[in-house]
Amino acid sequence: MYPEYVQVGDKKYKINTSYKIALECDAISQDTSISELKRALAIIYKLFGREALYDTTNREMLLEKAFKYLLCGNEPSGEKRDVDFVKDMPYIRASFMSDYHITLNDDMHFWEFSELLNGLSNSELGNCCVFNRIRNLRNFDLSTIKDTKEREKIRKAKESVAIKKPKTMSYEQRESASAFYNEFYRKE
Repeated sequence: MYPEYVQVGDKKYKINTSYKIALECDAISQDTSISELKRALAIIYKLFGREALYDTTNREMLLEKAFKYLLCGNEPSGEKRDVDFVKDMPYIRASFMSDYHITLNDDMHFWEFSELLNGLSNSELGNCCVFNRIRNLRNFDLSTIKDTKEREKIRKAKESVAIKKPKTMSYEQRESASAFYNEFYRKE
């Protein structure tokens, strides 16, 4: 079964398990325009709610639990990031429909979403969902192509699907974060 709560000391916090919340946390963690402290607080708030946010004595433990949850209980891989959930969401939706014949629903548990995402078809023989074709293109080694015209064609395709840096949140995400920060700092 997937986790629904985290235990921190003698307190138990309900996790907002929707995959959409986890993807918002991912966007927050990648946004370098926000200070590290504000990103940490926003992630705690999004996953565990207001009560966890004000649990200042356990903030570090809550953040550790948050990242363990967001990594689906795994250790960080250290691999180069080849997914931009905002940019790739149309391809992810299409791939879930083509491979699993399901539509993503808002309350799908993040760990289930991650398992399904990792199980999408990915074969070099052509049986590959659209999302993994994009990931494969991002990771393709251009040095393996000898023909300069073909290499240039693939380079342009890679550029069109590349993950751009620095990453910032959308206007709506920034507005939501601003409202949260204003409320939090007003009450402290």
